[in-house]
Amino acid sequence: MAGAEREKARLPPALPLATLIGRELRAGGSERPALRYGHAGFAKRGEDYFLVKPDCLRVPGDPSTAFSVFAVFDGHNGVSAAVFSKEHLLEHVMSALPPDIGGREEWLQALPRALVAGFVKADIEFQRKGEVSGTTATLVVVDGFTVTVASVGDSRCILDTQGGELQLLTVDHRLEENVEERERVTASGGEVGRLNLFGGQEVGPLRCWPGGLCLSRSIGDMDVGEYIVPVPHVKQVKLSNVGGRLIIASDGIWDTLSNEAAAKSCRGLPAELAAKLVVKQALKKCGLKDDTTCVVVDIIPSDRLVSPQLSPKRNQNKLKSLLFGRRSHSSVGKFGGKSASFGSVEELFEEGSAMLEERLGRNLSLKAASPPSRCAICQADQEPFEGLMAENGDLVESSEEQ
Repeated sequence: MAGAEREKARLPPALPLATLIGRELRAGGSERPALRYGHAGFAKRGEDYFLVKPDCLRVPGDPSTAFSVFAVFDGHNGVSAAVFSKEHLLEHVMSALPPDIGGREEWLQALPRALVAGFVKADIEFQRKGEVSGTTATLVVVDGFTVTVASVGDSRCILDTQGGELQLLTVDHRLEENVEERERVTASGGEVGRLNLFGGQEVGPLRCWPGGLCLSRSIGDMDVGEYIVPVPHVKQVKLSNVGGRLIIASDGIWDTLSNEAAAKSCRGLPAELAAKLVVKQALKKCGLKDDTTCVVVDIIPSDRLVSPQLSPKRNQNKLKSLLFGRRSHSSVGKFGGKSASFGSVEELFEEGSAMLEERLGRNLSLKAASPPSRCAICQADQEPFEGLMAENGDLVESSEEQ
């Protein structure tokens, strides 16, 4: 941990969002990029869901406020939480934004905080249904060249830039691999261990008990105790005007392919075909052992709508190779690098604490600074985060009658 902090200290400081937008305007790059996207998947249990909303507007009727949303939800113990999140998570995020947001800069700066509040509000709303299902959630908001990602669980989003550099935009909340999450759960009084068979033999991945969930963060899962939280890791980056490719997928992909292998398998191909090829590569390697879902989003400068990564001839050869079984020589090494300045990518924001008071302020003190807003669920005016309060860093619902 200390090494990572020292490495981050040597990196150049992240530039303010206003500076980056100003550079874009001065360079004549204010025109929004085009988005090309595709999705593919195969079902084993039928618990994966995805969301594609390319034409959202912050202000109805104003195209200058356009943004796009893409998401993957990997359900477990049933599909209810995944279906609910697909249908309502974005609604809760938008309802958590201050109602008096001005321009694009203010919206992008408020978005990370709204994502945290929206995930938590969605979790509370789903648990009111009394169902025990749970889901991962990786929600990606694209506004121009700015990408904001919020995630709980082990669905993942990677960014592949024009120069072939990869950046991981999410953190896997798996107890098996995430030491910080294991320490958080045990420090809070939870128990982390493997499944014990008769005779004391331990098998399978590390899990949180009670409940036996191998994830430390999710939406839903009301039967696994307070140690599993819905507070997302959030990261916001600004791409250069050359754009990039996002690959968002469930663990059915990432348990089989490394980040590099997934990215290399589809470089130079259009997004729709790229998503199919990533799924094909995963199935070819290990078969259909889990639901596999992949969404690919290309962020392309409007004056370069044809990707220059491969010439048409090389593109055709690569397509034939992948479709007809020629063996790929892609690297399968795990990618784990993180940087505040990643070549053509500027990191604007990153926060992954599971403590809600660190993300939204002690005792949710935001209430005093923001005017009332209209609840997207009940359409009643309420103070921001009304009915919610922080308790030992966790979010709980107030028992007071409203």
